[in-house]
Amino acid sequence: MALSSLYITLTSHMYKIKPNHSLTPTFFFKFPPFSHSIYFTIKYIMERITKLASQKAVVIFSKSSCGMSHAIKRLFYEQGVGPAIYELDEDIRGKEMEWALMRLGCNPSVPAVFVGGNFVGSANTVMTLHLNGSLKKMLRDAGALWL
Repeated sequence: MALSSLYITLTSHMYKIKPNHSLTPTFFFKFPPFSHSIYFTIKYIMERITKLASQKAVVIFSKSSCGMSHAIKRLFYEQGVGPAIYELDEDIRGKEMEWALMRLGCNPSVPAVFVGGNFVGSANTVMTLHLNGSLKKMLRDAGALWL
């Protein structure tokens, strides 16, 4: 089944690609600058993040090329926690999810850590919690640690 046209986003406007691949701007819709598809709304992306974040006791949204993401993942592994890790640079909706994480207050957007389904923060927040000892308590309360 062939589609007669495909909608993509370029900057903040919607463009229609006709079968001959010419770009025709249509300025009657305005959307945030999403990378892959115009059909993923903010609500859908936020619901997806919430669903993924609640599937395991510890969830980390990261990028495979990010050094801080790697450090945070190692911190949790060294604590004896096996977090669920979602690499945003390997996900087709990664840019949209990154944008949504920034809307949650995670700046920079990765690594974003959720414990017990609740947003904890980025690397600075997690390291602060680890150094003052409250990260272990959070992990115990979420069921990620038993001792």
